[in-house]
Amino acid sequence: MVRVVVGIGCDRGTATETVTAAVSAALAEAGLCAADVVALASIDLKRDEPALHALARVHGWPLVFYPATQLAAIPVPHPSEVVRHHTGTPAVAEAAALCRAHADSADLIIEKRRWRGEDGRNATVSIARLNE
Repeated sequence: MVRVVVGIGCDRGTATETVTAAVSAALAEAGLCAADVVALASIDLKRDEPALHALARVHGWPLVFYPATQLAAIPVPHPSEVVRHHTGTPAVAEAAALCRAHADSADLIIEKRRWRGEDGRNATVSIARLNE
């Protein structure tokens, strides 16, 4: 069994359905299921995002948050200056997944994938193999 961490970023106020669809699509692309996920990780700016808490609660996944300074120190394959402008770090989903997984970019199973929901909001998902 592969054990993974899902890193996620999203627009403010993203619907739970959008976040759920983004994570489900990424897991399916990787050939994984919810039982393979050991944690959901994001930036501390999203600590009050209801969709993230709802997703974690439904699946029983621990939800962890990291400060932008910690995420900014993690090398990622797809940094974004737009993301840096808004959050203080060039990556949220990839960096959060790698941080919680104690991994490096070679352990990314799914690199940054953006999902636009029916609510018009975006969610970004990355999946990293847990390095214990």
